[in-house]
Amino acid sequence: MIVGELKPLEQIEEMLKGCSKVLVVGCNGCVAVCQTGGPREAESLARLLRLKGIEADWAWVPRQCEWEFLEQLRDRLEGYRAVLSTACGIGVQAANQYYQEILTLPALNTTFLGMPVEQGFFAERCRACGDCMLHLTGGICPVARCAKNLMNGPCGGSQNGRCEVASEVECAWHLIYERLRKLGRLDDLLAIRPPKDWSSAGHGGPRKMVKEELIFDSEE
Repeated sequence: MIVGELKPLEQIEEMLKGCSKVLVVGCNGCVAVCQTGGPREAESLARLLRLKGIEADWAWVPRQCEWEFLEQLRDRLEGYRAVLSTACGIGVQAANQYYQEILTLPALNTTFLGMPVEQGFFAERCRACGDCMLHLTGGICPVARCAKNLMNGPCGGSQNGRCEVASEVECAWHLIYERLRKLGRLDDLLAIRPPKDWSSAGHGGPRKMVKEELIFDSEE
């Protein structure tokens, strides 16, 4: 899921300067799961803004990254100077593209692609690099979980299974070793990996995926 954190209220107030009336729009997707941008959080933020003297109402859609759900907002936008979205950065950009006559502002800082490790604790697990190597590393991603993105084992700074960056951070390659050992696949570590091709990680510009079988042909 995409994980985000609410911006400081002071920063949100600064963004809203000159906006006499704002609609806070929640997203019931990823940010609702991590309880930072769902319907409940959108309502709470609207209430906080009203306490600050800003006329704020709230609404929500199932997902802000899809046109069909954004269309549900059309009748709610009349009279508002801006939309304050509690969706991730994708949802904010989608809303700005769909409703170009009104500015949609981000209430969250989109942080990472993560998983709920336990209740209330979300950890980054994927960088969406476009060249997945989990089959080589026992299902543990060194791109997201190694501070140096190393492809061929741990650096010299890891000690006792911990990363030199911070003592509470587990060394990704220690985890990979232990995982492959349990699986009886330590021989996988003997292969020298060539330098990773980062072209699929967005370094060649914005990425896209086309699924021809899902494209609706209006002429049929």
